[in-house]
Amino acid sequence: MPRIFAPLLSAAVYARLMHLLIGWVFAGVVLMVYPGTSGPTLGGILARAVPVDVALLVLAAMVPAMRRAEGVQARLLLMPGREQDIAAEPARTWADRWRTAVWLVGRTALGSAAGAACILVAVSAVELAVRPEPDLYGVRLPARTGLSWYQLLPPVLLFGLGWLIVWAGRLQLVMAKGLLGPSQAERLAAAELRAERLLERNLLARELHDSIGHALTVTVIQSGAAREVGDPAFVAKALQVIEETGRRAMDDLERTLLLLRDTGDRPGGGGPGGEGGDACERPGIEQLPALFETARSAGSQVEAWIDVPSGSLPGVLSREGYRIVQEGVTNALKYAPGQSIGIRMAVREGAFELRCANAVGPAAHGRSTPRRGGKGLRGIRERAVLLGGEASAGTDGESGEWVLAVRIPLRLGV
Repeated sequence: MPRIFAPLLSAAVYARLMHLLIGWVFAGVVLMVYPGTSGPTLGGILARAVPVDVALLVLAAMVPAMRRAEGVQARLLLMPGREQDIAAEPARTWADRWRTAVWLVGRTALGSAAGAACILVAVSAVELAVRPEPDLYGVRLPARTGLSWYQLLPPVLLFGLGWLIVWAGRLQLVMAKGLLGPSQAERLAAAELRAERLLERNLLARELHDSIGHALTVTVIQSGAAREVGDPAFVAKALQVIEETGRRAMDDLERTLLLLRDTGDRPGGGGPGGEGGDACERPGIEQLPALFETARSAGSQVEAWIDVPSGSLPGVLSREGYRIVQEGVTNALKYAPGQSIGIRMAVREGAFELRCANAVGPAAHGRSTPRRGGKGLRGIRERAVLLGGEASAGTDGESGEWVLAVRIPLRLGV
């Protein structure tokens, strides 16, 4: 029994009833204005009123803002559960306008039927419960002398009316999702926006991984070396490197958080890989000497050969090149501490080429597998692919070195 009566007590049912009655009110106003409520037959009156209703609704649906108004109203009163199932955007195509027209006509027809049913059932219930000789629309029932069987009908009629409203509201919701739901173009635009935001979040995650990961690696190595050596001069130098590295990491963190706030406020604005926001302040290949000095202070010999003419790299390639080298140096410090690192960077044959190699020491043996599948290397490959290039990482069979190689066409890197 509770399952039978529970829907009748739901707030959604009465909110949807209000939505139905709004359509009925519109039809009633048109009926009273034209052709009026007096005439030879009810059928004749409706035959003249219905075309006027339909024409007015179709004309209203041609206004782009009507789709938005109907969508907002449907979201509020039909309680869809998932608001994105009902669009709240103006009509952008003629298909959207015609779907809105069908919705308005269907909504008004269903609302008129529900409103008429409410009036008929209410009048019938009162007639059966109060009048001694009920007259139901021309059908006169026997006079009541005591308790008559038809006095039990009002609760049944009201119960049936309640379930009629429940199903009419559900049908109205299905119509709204089908006719006011997002079009294919809107779904595609929403999917593109979600993909763009996901890409921005991934870029920001890589920024944090590269910057903070490098700072933590250098800090761990420097602090461990200072504890082992114990030389006051070395300890002072290590603390200085830790301080400088931590300060740069804090600057990167602040910049990345600023970009995160910017991309949350405007679609596609100022992502880490783009030219907007504070991207121009991010480190580029000009800051590589400081990165190499940090690695040398951590005990690894760094040999860098950079053949990149000034101004030959677009800003995005300069910044991404710095991050890629930073990740390569960080991996070398983490997996092969104390081993030499060789960096080669050049612009040749219309492409930006980068090679980072380090000797594999005893501490690094047996650790190539987790290194190959790490987030940092995966982020490097993603950076390269987004710029139209490619990246590879692994042990060189001839030299035995761990080699990270990246090649990005300049024409696609702009």
